[in-house]
Amino acid sequence: MDYDGAVLDVDGTVVRGDDPIPGAAEGYRRIRAAGIDPLFVSNNPTKAPPAYADRLAAAGFTVDPNRIVTAGTVTVGYLRERHPDADHFVIGESGLFEQLAGADLGTTDDVETADVLVASIDREFDYGDLRDALWALERDIPFIGTDPDVVIPAAERNVPGSGAVINAIAGVAERDPDITLGKPSQPAVDLVRERLGVDPERCLVVGDRLDTDIAFGERAGMTTVLVRTGITDDARLAATSYEPDYVLDSLAEIDRVLADGAKTR
Repeated sequence: MDYDGAVLDVDGTVVRGDDPIPGAAEGYRRIRAAGIDPLFVSNNPTKAPPAYADRLAAAGFTVDPNRIVTAGTVTVGYLRERHPDADHFVIGESGLFEQLAGADLGTTDDVETADVLVASIDREFDYGDLRDALWALERDIPFIGTDPDVVIPAAERNVPGSGAVINAIAGVAERDPDITLGKPSQPAVDLVRERLGVDPERCLVVGDRLDTDIAFGERAGMTTVLVRTGITDDARLAATSYEPDYVLDSLAEIDRVLADGAKTR
């Protein structure tokens, strides 16, 4: 079987911070040389696809914004479908607010009138935000998380992500989110399948996280490829119930996967 499509994670797979991961650019070129135009899918909700394209370009990856899906993309699509006229109380960063505004989705800072609580990464998250989220959820409104990533790979060390904020809110409210979007959620799977437009069984998904990237691939029915350049180390790999189809040291080794696919033609 030749592969017709590929899903590439971003942070921990092709870049760390603003720097390319060694070998990732070569792996990307080999995927393109195999006739595959990959879709980049990130659980980062803070940047819209054009901004993400600029970030990738600075790291040496030329990518059309239409080939980028983020947790922000998934969140905007979900809210437009499920809560188009709601006033959203958002705990998140300016980039998420900008994406909601660009989709004509209303926001509010009044916990007493909010229709939906949206929680995401916020590097200025504090006690007041936690209090406000608690008060908003006391009114039993929908609770939506942008993505589950508790820890994300940054330039020098791993740092807390959206999942850390979402879990803090869930803990104080004693209530889990109604849905957490991004990978591996079903809305993300549905959107990616639509964007790819090819048989999922003929697609790869490559990423550094077991509970998001590999879980996403398993749910989507794709061949799963774990790279060791991000979050997952040997201890996590040994302890997991997920079973990636391939484990690579980096994207530079993607020829192993492509060659196996070609052998099954």
